[in-house]
Amino acid sequence: MPDFLHNGKLYYNPVEFAMSHIGGTWKMPILWRLNKQVMRYSELKKYLPHISHKMLTTQLRELEAHGFVTRTVFPVVPPHVEYRITDKGRRVIPVIETIRQFGRELMDELGIVERTGP
Repeated sequence: MPDFLHNGKLYYNPVEFAMSHIGGTWKMPILWRLNKQVMRYSELKKYLPHISHKMLTTQLRELEAHGFVTRTVFPVVPPHVEYRITDKGRRVIPVIETIRQFGRELMDELGIVERTGP
């Protein structure tokens, strides 16, 4: 496949392009959580305890900019903000499920057991 430019960045293949939108440590877990329900920032942070506040904010902004989530601000005091997965974001869920299953299979092959506590 030929190289292509998008927003001034050169991409070499569609996988690289897709991963620039959903890759990294946190974007897929965020989408996975939002697929289950609409969540506030504090709820997401609770379900993803190892992510820093700065990183969660950055990842949510990037997911919103790419159209994978929407952010709704309610005009109340204190501020109330909700995050919701979009239809575009829902299209990523089968990809995440496949990667998740592959990860579990790799863990099984290597004898890795998930931690359940701190």
